[in-house]
Amino acid sequence: MAYGVSCNSLLLGFGIPPALASASIHTAEVSTGVSGLSHLLLRNVNRRLLLKIAIPGVIGSAAGAFLISNIFDGGIIKPVISGYLLLMGVLILRKSLSKAEIVPQTKTGKVSFLGLVGGFFDAIGGGGWGPIVTTNLIHRGNTPKQTIGTVNTAEFFVSFVSTGIFIFFLGVQNWQIVLGLIIGGVIASPIGALLAGKIKPKILMTLVGITIITISAITIIKALM
Repeated sequence: MAYGVSCNSLLLGFGIPPALASASIHTAEVSTGVSGLSHLLLRNVNRRLLLKIAIPGVIGSAAGAFLISNIFDGGIIKPVISGYLLLMGVLILRKSLSKAEIVPQTKTGKVSFLGLVGGFFDAIGGGGWGPIVTTNLIHRGNTPKQTIGTVNTAEFFVSFVSTGIFIFFLGVQNWQIVLGLIIGGVIASPIGALLAGKIKPKILMTLVGITIITISAITIIKALM
């Protein structure tokens, strides 16, 4: 989780235009679909939840990719998304530090709109599918293990569609960036899938919360400078 957000923050810091940065990240995310395969093999995926977030996620991603390629700059909306994610990160961290025991469960109701919004903002901001969808699902009480596995698996389909649209409108550019992202993602994905199944829910929620808060805060600070 936070692969796209963290990579996009770095690319924008290097001066890469938002649309090109998002296109590079999503092209790499298609190739790092090994993460989804790893989660499937480790039984970290809830198939019912996968369908409910992947299909609307694809639709939202297609719309977002079209808009950022042709109409407006995704950098404008990025601080708003980061502010929302920062709040969700705080809520998750607060929940992980509470004394109440986290009971593993999977809620699959009313998540289609979440997938639609997550896919849209992911394409617009160059990342955000994992933080937006995973953050909301975990905050609702879903177990971190299956949530992360299911969301990562759905991300392959979301990225595949947005990548096709980016290539159609922007062409294939900066293969050095894409190659670097692919190599790093392929190496890290199986490790992340294994850790998601081994770490206790409260510890995993704490790590997720801290990661989201840190990345979101950095993004907001950069936008205000």
